[in-house]
Amino acid sequence: MNDTPTFSHDPGIARMVPFNESIFDTMTAAAARYDAINLGQGYPDHSGPESMLRIACEHITAGDNQYAPPRGVAELREAIAKERNERYGMALTADNVLVTVGATEAIAASVMGLVEPGQEVIVFEPYYDAYAASIALADATRVAVPLSFDSETGHWDIDAEALAAAVTDKTVAIIVNNPHNPSGSVFSASGLSALAEISIANDLWVIADEVYEHLIFDGHHTPIATLPGMRERTISISSAAKTLCVTGWKTGWAIAEPPLLNAVARAKQYLSFVGTTPTQPAIAYALNNEQDWIADMVRGLEERKDHLRAVLSEIGFKVYDSQGTYFLLVDVASKGFKDGIEFCMRLPEIAGVAAIPVAAFCDDPSRCATLVRFAFSKSEESLDEAARRLRQAFA
Repeated sequence: MNDTPTFSHDPGIARMVPFNESIFDTMTAAAARYDAINLGQGYPDHSGPESMLRIACEHITAGDNQYAPPRGVAELREAIAKERNERYGMALTADNVLVTVGATEAIAASVMGLVEPGQEVIVFEPYYDAYAASIALADATRVAVPLSFDSETGHWDIDAEALAAAVTDKTVAIIVNNPHNPSGSVFSASGLSALAEISIANDLWVIADEVYEHLIFDGHHTPIATLPGMRERTISISSAAKTLCVTGWKTGWAIAEPPLLNAVARAKQYLSFVGTTPTQPAIAYALNNEQDWIADMVRGLEERKDHLRAVLSEIGFKVYDSQGTYFLLVDVASKGFKDGIEFCMRLPEIAGVAAIPVAAFCDDPSRCATLVRFAFSKSEESLDEAARRLRQAFA
């Protein structure tokens, strides 16, 4: 007897077919297949501060394991507002904060809460792939605007002319990621000012993915919400994942003025309802008391960035420096490779290392055809072994 169900049509909706498997799934599977060191996916090899981990365990064993309040545990919402006030000179309260299941849910809830089917959302190319999926889930239209790229310095920035030209009467929102994944660039003051001016002139929402806001090596981070006229139209998104090295806790947040945040919360409550309860007081404690740990972590991250950059340069790759995030970009054309996707698909087998092709973040892959992203957020031991393998394969 054949128990396989049959359908008159393929299961699923057409607009989600392109999202069958992410590039991260593909390359992580390849890394596992060849026992490769995974410098593709952006996660650290270590956990956050011991005090934070201990407090989470204490809340679990004390029975704090039921639903959290819909907007998040008050202690965490207050800590997020306080930390942002102190860092950026804002005047936020817990009413400006919604705790989400990671920054990815905050992005999805923002799009689904603000964008009607058929409306347009601008993303800056290259862009993190979750943006495209969130826009498709909302049955909206993605409009990719290329960032400007200085091939000498490797710096990417907002192209004001290209952005202005992309806005139509159907445009309702812009998603901006700063510091920027995958490039590691921090956008300039002039680029952010242009984004603000265009958003205000066209009455657009701005969804600001700022998960790497604390991971800055060169310059400083300016939240778009702090620019004149932007607080009322911006949803600022961040998380504990990168700042506190707990990607598996999936605890993020959206910050906005209450009327705007209400629109996000309406969508969020039917995605996950609430976030994980016992981790929230622990993250609140870390935001209030472990800023020195965060600063030390970022210093160590910069040292590992410089180490990986030196190794890749020594081998003969053209490497672009990173101002922030977990990532370095490499132009593999400098070693004779013509296709970054093919390079990354072969890399786990030939070198025992995994990376991510930047073309996977583009609607027009030709702009980034030979660019590859390496993550340096790993332990010194992992990076040393990756260096040994890369030298053996390419030097």
